[in-house]
Amino acid sequence: MELTDLLEALDAGRTITGDSPLHEVMHRVSQDALRITGELNCGYREPARVRELLAQLTGRPVDESVTVFPPFYADFGKNITLGKRVFINSGCRFQDQGGVVIGDDCLIGHNTVLATLNHDLDPSRRADMHPAPIVIGRNVWIGSNATVLPGVTIGDDAVVAAASVVTRDVPERSVVVGSPARVVRSVTD
Repeated sequence: MELTDLLEALDAGRTITGDSPLHEVMHRVSQDALRITGELNCGYREPARVRELLAQLTGRPVDESVTVFPPFYADFGKNITLGKRVFINSGCRFQDQGGVVIGDDCLIGHNTVLATLNHDLDPSRRADMHPAPIVIGRNVWIGSNATVLPGVTIGDDAVVAAASVVTRDVPERSVVVGSPARVVRSVTD
């Protein structure tokens, strides 16, 4: 089994069973992500070097307009897609196995968690993982200490208030607050 096999399974939403060959690949790739984020987070790095390390982490080019303030953590890395003019503030944690897509012009606040995996509820299958992508539209602002759970899509121009836990899709141009996050208003022109 190779990374391409794992990404195909993850992107198809297939369960990754504990102790399977795909699970083994996931752990191997995670070690690479830990190495890269370790280098990223150990001291000051020029913005261009941060983008180089992000490109290594994701396995794809990172636009020169992307800004990330370390520390930044990803426990997989190879299923992150960043748009242009994305800003990710310090302390963010991406569990990206299920896929994280961040659209252009997004602002991601301090200590945001994007989690794309759930474990099985059945105690005998607890090591099994169920991936589901997080898709963040264009021009989204996610406040500090927010958590976005697997399978959530956040629509264009939406705002997620600080410390919110987003458990379901967020309509475009809406403001969500709380745990679980709920729509409290629309974004005005």
